[in-house]
Amino acid sequence: MRWPFILFEDAFPDEAVARRLLMKASTARRRFIPMTLAVATVTVVTMAASPPDGATTVRHPAAKAADNAQAKPTVVLVHGAWAGTSSWNGEVDILRRAGYPVRAIGNPLQNLTTDSRTVKDFLKSISGPIVLVGHSYGGSVITNAAAGVSNVKALVYVDAAAPAVGETTGQLSGSTSALSGPPSKLYDVVSYADAPAKASNLYLKKDVFVTKFASSVPRDQAINLWATQRAASTVAFNTPSKAAAWKTIPSWYFISSGDQIITPESEKKMARRAGAKVTVYPGGSHLTLVSDPAAVSKVIQSAIAAVK
Repeated sequence: MRWPFILFEDAFPDEAVARRLLMKASTARRRFIPMTLAVATVTVVTMAASPPDGATTVRHPAAKAADNAQAKPTVVLVHGAWAGTSSWNGEVDILRRAGYPVRAIGNPLQNLTTDSRTVKDFLKSISGPIVLVGHSYGGSVITNAAAGVSNVKALVYVDAAAPAVGETTGQLSGSTSALSGPPSKLYDVVSYADAPAKASNLYLKKDVFVTKFASSVPRDQAINLWATQRAASTVAFNTPSKAAAWKTIPSWYFISSGDQIITPESEKKMARRAGAKVTVYPGGSHLTLVSDPAAVSKVIQSAIAAVK
């Protein structure tokens, strides 16, 4: 007697599991099924890679999902100074809902060279293509971290710095940046353990943070972000860049016309020399990634779509 059946790839991890399931299912009708048929069926199930004539092969749903996840680039988000991984919460939610693997990782904010090594080490832990995104000082970090990492296929700069070799992040804010004022009016300066000579941690003062750094964010939320900001070392802004990954990796640039921290004029110059695909967002602030994550995510998805 010939019994029709459907084979599911990856459904059973081994023959023993398949045999137990088959025997359990057939207990009630064992008197009608010859043992040779049961054994033959188990043998066929465990040989699903080479189905016999007449069998129909169906890809198991779990295996399909795993294959699709592996095929999509991983998006890695790197935050900037006076921020943290939570600044990417909106983008993480949008990209995850769209089905993309995404990680927002901690940026030490201590020294451009060592911060970049930290991010590079994380990138090396990921298999498959990567779309690497940086905000503000995080742009300088991805510019260095991506160098020599062959599976980084796209760089996305979000109101960010993109230094050339030898440039510091502090040089790239622009002449009309809110950060060009007297340091005593911009920062609360705090020493930190094991700091290099003359190095300090900088916190943005409340008024600067709320009215200049986060002007597009609702005031109460901006105050909360000020209260939870992460300090950045002066060394981070003064360390010369050792690489310029945008020379060899395709790049995208999101520029908020209302950015008062890294001026749109400075960002446009950096984008032009990188040959980046530019999106100018009307209004916003240095924290448009918080106030309008959908607009930022759209540019990230454009980069994802270009990855082959």
